[in-house]
Amino acid sequence: MLTLYSLWKKHAVQKRKLSANGRFFVKRNDDIITRGAHLQHLDDQQLNERFWELTKQLVDPLLKLASTSTSPSIERSVAMRMGASSIEATRLVFLAQQQMILEYGIGHFLYFIAKATKQSLREVIVAAQDELYFVEQCKRFKEAMQ
Repeated sequence: MLTLYSLWKKHAVQKRKLSANGRFFVKRNDDIITRGAHLQHLDDQQLNERFWELTKQLVDPLLKLASTSTSPSIERSVAMRMGASSIEATRLVFLAQQQMILEYGIGHFLYFIAKATKQSLREVIVAAQDELYFVEQCKRFKEAMQ
């Protein structure tokens, strides 16, 4: 009686060959020769240059995106590195999103306010937990950014 398994097994055995140690292996149909034909005439120096040229083409869009974009999680990390606790950082990022200043960066905002009010970063972080203070400082920050 033919079962699906027996058909598969017959097909699999036909595709495999027995190696010297008695184990089966599958013959691989590599096309590395045809895919690498256009690279055969290049020496090591040219291959190295081609590699870095292609790498640059891959990485440049990622670098551009990274330099022009941010995310709440990145901004939370920045705020925490500046001395905010996790809860404070989450609140700062939430308020920054509401006031649409997240694109400038929470670190930039905090540093600007600390410099403008002549307070320490820690004092600004604590004061900015109050929404009214945050909104007031956002107005100052937005005016300076224009």
